[in-house]
Amino acid sequence: MSRLQHASRQLDNIVRHSSLNAVVATPNRASILAAAESADNASSGHDVDSRSPRGRVILVKDNICTTEFPTTAASSILKSFKSPYDATVVKLLQDAGALIAGKTNMDEFGMGSHNMHSYHGATKMSRVAGEERSAGGSSGGSALAVAMDQCWAALGTDTGGSVRLPAAYTGTVGFKPSYGLLSRWGVIAYANSLDTVGILGNSVDSVEGTFDAINAYDPQDPTSLPLSTRSRLGQRKTSSSSLKIGIPLEYNISTLSPAVREAWKRSMRQLQERGHSLHTVRLPATQHALSAYYVLAPAEASSNLARYDGVRYGSRAEGIDGTPESVLYAKTRGEGFGSEVQRRILLGAFTLSAQAIDNYFIQAQKVRRLVQQDFDRVLRVPNTLVESSTEIKDEGVDVLLCPTAPTLAPQLSELQNQDPLQAYVNDVFTVPASLAGLPAISVPVDVAEQSRQPELKAQGIQESAGMQIIGQYGDDKAVLDVARELMEATRV
Repeated sequence: MSRLQHASRQLDNIVRHSSLNAVVATPNRASILAAAESADNASSGHDVDSRSPRGRVILVKDNICTTEFPTTAASSILKSFKSPYDATVVKLLQDAGALIAGKTNMDEFGMGSHNMHSYHGATKMSRVAGEERSAGGSSGGSALAVAMDQCWAALGTDTGGSVRLPAAYTGTVGFKPSYGLLSRWGVIAYANSLDTVGILGNSVDSVEGTFDAINAYDPQDPTSLPLSTRSRLGQRKTSSSSLKIGIPLEYNISTLSPAVREAWKRSMRQLQERGHSLHTVRLPATQHALSAYYVLAPAEASSNLARYDGVRYGSRAEGIDGTPESVLYAKTRGEGFGSEVQRRILLGAFTLSAQAIDNYFIQAQKVRRLVQQDFDRVLRVPNTLVESSTEIKDEGVDVLLCPTAPTLAPQLSELQNQDPLQAYVNDVFTVPASLAGLPAISVPVDVAEQSRQPELKAQGIQESAGMQIIGQYGDDKAVLDVARELMEATRV
């Protein structure tokens, strides 16, 4: 099938499934189709690279700046904002010939796990008539757009699991590269030390092709990994027929869904049958990772969101002559931010208080270092950020395999009255890799037992659980290779 045919079908799907609210800004159809046809003509007579984004429809999360489409971060306070420049990752995709075809829905400023807190309204995953499930958050719009074949790939952002969790819920591939590989210039910040541009696709090939196009040093981004450090990264391909797969015991929690546990066991069996060996490992700091994350992330967010005051950034509330500036500021913030953001701002402000910095913030940073040291201890590949050697160690494992989320996608009706703190538990498996800045990918693994949802089985819909593969810093290619093999091994 040509790129033009793919693009036409995907643009049709954006319209056909508009009620799901995954895409919040759409392109000029004629210009996208003309560009896709031009890409076909340019490659006439040549094999089409399945990994190349050239002539492919790509959607972008609404917190990544674009000149063609509004960038609102799903917040009322930015409802009229249109960026004067494209984010670096967007520009790199355009240079590679990708067709940027719209923006996707998200939780406001990236704060949420179910894509329910959005100025544009909730994103709704509907597999069965009358049932609406969570598409995950905060990159739920990007994940659902991929799942509904509204694009070839989509960009999201991952702070504590915001790409991987939606991928697990929607049955797609979600990749968070090593922190600092992909530019954050032009990405609206949530937590600077954690935010990572991520990629969602229906295959590892589309994800890897997109990653290759945007994996470049950016001098405009102070967190972009410099060329001198990039040259030390292994970026190894897993040519070995036998890898050591680590199974972290701390991830086998009591609240793990039976369906997810079964998919995990199945993944282990399939990799073992392919000649890889399984090894249990201990990551003791994991049990404190979630608590540390929810001190660090809101604290950084509170600082970042202070700029949205209606003067420097954001829409300004109306007031009468003589209204004190402090009152107008409070009104602007109250009207501009949703309740979830307001709650996290207050939490972050508390964390940044003088006494709390010693009691909470610094302690959380210490836990973060312990989490990183746990990974460094169990992984064979050395962390080139802290070790001078690049030799692979004899002891340890090559990658880790664990679930992405403790449950399958919940119904939205179940979440309406849920305690907000309960949603944080969804990130229990994704946060550790984020704290350590490691590459991690979620791939869908079919759930063997469908009896719990016979209506899905009757319609030929195979339920899947997200399985996560985590590698050492800079070992992104190895993570992608294992992900590809796991998908091939578990495909029904």
